[in-house]
Amino acid sequence: MDSGPSVIGVVGDAADDIATTLEAAGGRTRTGTAESVVSSDPDAVVAVGETAALDVARQRPSMPLVPVDAGRGLRSVPSGRTTAVADAIVAGDWERESHPLVRVEYAGETVAHALTDVTLVASEAARISEFSVTAGRDHVGQFRADGVVVATPAGTPGYARRLGTPVAAAGTGIVAVAPIAPFATNPDHWTVPDDRLRVTVERDDAEVRLFADDRSVVQVAFGEPVTLTTEQSIEVALLAASRPRFP
Repeated sequence: MDSGPSVIGVVGDAADDIATTLEAAGGRTRTGTAESVVSSDPDAVVAVGETAALDVARQRPSMPLVPVDAGRGLRSVPSGRTTAVADAIVAGDWERESHPLVRVEYAGETVAHALTDVTLVASEAARISEFSVTAGRDHVGQFRADGVVVATPAGTPGYARRLGTPVAAAGTGIVAVAPIAPFATNPDHWTVPDDRLRVTVERDDAEVRLFADDRSVVQVAFGEPVTLTTEQSIEVALLAASRPRFP
């Protein structure tokens, strides 16, 4: 159990309303953009909505994230329960769960950080490309598909789950890899260590775009690998009202 935070940042939808609720419970609050709130160094950040949670994660916060209506993968608190857990948020009455941040490197530069998933996908509908996946020294697979998604445990209950990957618990040290609309009728899916993964476009006949979480990042060239590493993590606060990861 943590000591109570004296200042709580609030980001996202209805931030002012939630800030009012937290202040009524005895907390002090700061609202604004994810960048401004995290840079003000509060003791915790409440992020309302998936977009806000991802925005906060991209700031690589050192303080705990309290996700509200931000998806099952982050064990978020339903918005209707924020009043019920306001005292616990102010008092720091939570457990912590660590989630890796994926550092995305391309063409020798860090181009993004992702909390839930990294996707390479053909820019035009119904265009197929070819991708290879390597984990450490192991060649995992090569396949023709519209794209490929790499999901952290926080991302496995979302889009990756619709592609057929298992839901993974936090702290397992793995990512799930799945083709998007593969040419094969019985495609493979993989769970591999999250320490170093490379995804490469192996055909030069379709434009491929890289997405990190919910943002388009860069066009990926044929033969230029995208490298994913998880050298950093963020702490997510788990309260009594937090949703279970598994249905």
